[in-house]
Amino acid sequence: MTLAPRAAPELTSPMSVTVAVDAMGGDHGPSVTVPACLEFLEATRDAKVILVGPQAALEAALAIAKPALRDRVSVRAASEVVDMDEPPGEALRRKKDSSMRVAVNLVKEGAAHACVSAGNTGALMAIARFVLKTLPGIDRPAIASQLPTRSGETLMLDLGANVNCTPEQLVQFAAMGSALVTAIEGIERPTIGLLNIGEEDIKGNDVVKDAAELLKTSGLNFHGNVEGDDIYNGTTDVVVCDGFVGNVALKTSEGLAQMLYAFLKAEFTRNPLTRLAALVAYPVLMAFKRRIDPRRYNGATLVGLKGVVVKSHGGADVQAFVNALRRAHAEVEHGVLDRIAQRIAGMHVAAGGPAVSAESTGPSGPAAAHA
Repeated sequence: MTLAPRAAPELTSPMSVTVAVDAMGGDHGPSVTVPACLEFLEATRDAKVILVGPQAALEAALAIAKPALRDRVSVRAASEVVDMDEPPGEALRRKKDSSMRVAVNLVKEGAAHACVSAGNTGALMAIARFVLKTLPGIDRPAIASQLPTRSGETLMLDLGANVNCTPEQLVQFAAMGSALVTAIEGIERPTIGLLNIGEEDIKGNDVVKDAAELLKTSGLNFHGNVEGDDIYNGTTDVVVCDGFVGNVALKTSEGLAQMLYAFLKAEFTRNPLTRLAALVAYPVLMAFKRRIDPRRYNGATLVGLKGVVVKSHGGADVQAFVNALRRAHAEVEHGVLDRIAQRIAGMHVAAGGPAVSAESTGPSGPAAAHA
């Protein structure tokens, strides 16, 4: 049987996409964020960047930029930085001129279409939720990210924003994940899997059981319960769970990938004979490394907000941060906010409830073009 080619997602972006970057966030700050922004701009002709942080330091870091790229970068001054271990409440209340807060405010004001930060995850979620608010019909935003599978990729959420969830919130996560995959991957009706300790309906706690019943009547393409191994088998396009389970699963997966690569390296360097074998197997080893390289999947979306916000890993290098920027650009380009609002509204209608307005999904100004 010949599979029909996947339709390309419809582009709904403005002519130029502006990304506000928390240049001070993460473990490395401008030494990573500035070169990454320049590399991103060189490869993405319709993009502009606003770097947020200390004016003098960022201007100095931009001295390496080619004139053509420098013209597409502006600097917005911010006098404070959110520390990686700072309590989210403290960052929200006390650091109103932090590079993270100013970057999110640029999305709120309409000066930027998206925000990218490698900073403190809890602080970014707290600030973004306070400043941007949630989309109509969404109780809580979630953290969503693509994970590699045997057959491609799957989107998983929540990955740590919400430790305790209601069944209704899990359904909202499913709707948001479905809309995100439709927008970015062009899959019209993505399959939804509910992460559980077994496939049977009788398995799981009451929250998961109730969520499964709601998903069956949601109008979404609900596959059913999935187990942990289904994530990497690619059984469904979207995997839904609460943030506690999702974060544990993600960190376990990252640790396993690092351990497997370390084991392979140790075995191939054990003695002269294995080193010789390593030379022969080198192309395979490098292909394996590239395939599981977490940098390829860097960039988790804070989905459910009235604005595109992407969280980069705090330890990201230049290439990883470029991928987070590309993620933000793609979400603006494909009108993710509008897609989520429409899917949530459609679910309410299908369930016989009042329609949820798809209006006011984003800020005014330049960002209104994708809202």
